[in-house]
Amino acid sequence: MPCLPRVILASASPRRRELLQLLGVEFEVMASGIHEQQLPDEDPSVFVARLAREKAEDVARRVAPIPAGTVVLGADTEVILDGIAMGKPQSDADAARMLRQLAGREHDVITGLYLLPAARGDVVLTRVWFDPMTDAEIAAYVATGEPHDKAGAYGIQGRAAPFIPRIDGCYYNVMGLPVAALRRLLSC
Repeated sequence: MPCLPRVILASASPRRRELLQLLGVEFEVMASGIHEQQLPDEDPSVFVARLAREKAEDVARRVAPIPAGTVVLGADTEVILDGIAMGKPQSDADAARMLRQLAGREHDVITGLYLLPAARGDVVLTRVWFDPMTDAEIAAYVATGEPHDKAGAYGIQGRAAPFIPRIDGCYYNVMGLPVAALRRLLSC
């Protein structure tokens, strides 16, 4: 795509790397080391926007000055159930607990994006519907190892797909990087 800058991705997410490749963006990865903790009473949209900004700022400090024609991209994706960010599971038992909470319900997936040095960002929300899951289905999914590094303990693009009958919003947002919103932010 014409006029897209080179990106320094402040994330180690393999899905974000895959989606940047889909956009045809030249990029490198430099994971941020910030602590990802929702503050008490912090709105989920504010939370993801803050984390995206803090990730970009952390990496921008390490590469300062940001080279010409380059942007630092911070991104954070959270699965939100009942107004609370679920985070990533800490264990198989935690993944199973999260999946039991999501099963048979709808929830939001929110991604915050932030670019430096432009100091601009966006927040994208997608509504996701989950079918009911039996304990055996949850155990089988957790046993694949797929939930380990994913917000809400599932990947829409993987083995959880058969349990997601519907979404309202950007599919790629649920994967962790809303590519249409990012293209708009990156475009000259």
